[in-house]
Amino acid sequence: MPDLVPDPALVTRLRAAGCVYAEDEARLLAAAATSAADLERLVLARVAGSPLELLLGYAEFCGLRVAVAPGVFVPRQRTALLVDEATALLRPGAVVVDLCCGTGAIAAVLAGRSPDLEVWAADVDPDAVACARRNLPPARVLEGDLFAALSPGLAGRVDVLACNAPYVPTDAIALMPPEARDHEHRVALDGGPEGLDLHARVAAGAPAWLAPGGTVLIESSDRQATATAALLGAAGLTTRVVSDDETGGTVVIGQRLEPGAPADEV
Repeated sequence: MPDLVPDPALVTRLRAAGCVYAEDEARLLAAAATSAADLERLVLARVAGSPLELLLGYAEFCGLRVAVAPGVFVPRQRTALLVDEATALLRPGAVVVDLCCGTGAIAAVLAGRSPDLEVWAADVDPDAVACARRNLPPARVLEGDLFAALSPGLAGRVDVLACNAPYVPTDAIALMPPEARDHEHRVALDGGPEGLDLHARVAAGAPAWLAPGGTVLIESSDRQATATAALLGAAGLTTRVVSDDETGGTVVIGQRLEPGAPADEV
């Protein structure tokens, strides 16, 4: 974070607008501004409810600065749990897919942690695809509905399938913070009546794409994790749930057993 002393008046304006981390935001906005007039423009937009990340043009995620774009899901800090769990599964030359990639943040961090991976990303939203191509090699970002976006040549080869699919129940979208519900495309948020529609489709399709021993990781919530794990189990995968109380992250993990492996939980 820039080593700047925030303007107390600016901090007061941001705090009055409901910015919890007003001092940090004041520093970031001041560092991003090109002039006093530009800073005023940024502050007015922030006070009016524009997401901080969109004003800065990036989000900090797992130590990486990720480009963001209007309408595209901004990576949340709770997703660091999914990234860390995926990192533990990586091996040289592994094939990794970031499904429902949004900005491509998960794929970008994993690629940075292990440069010898074969990393792909996919999203159904053209704006997300365009944004992810700023964070990843453009040819590795594919557009389409879940697995339909992937090359058939990846079938049965994916070692790590990371998926932060929309899981907000439709009726709960109205209860989300304005920064999300008013500034991110509904396709990036809406998980259907119970929030499980995309999880069900990913679970059903994943086994055909996973390599033997391959793993799918799906971000979920505490309330939904048991149901998501059941969906993966019904698809023939062994499952476990990992949570992080500090970040609020929950990840459901399903593994395709290698031939002859015991059917124990991963």
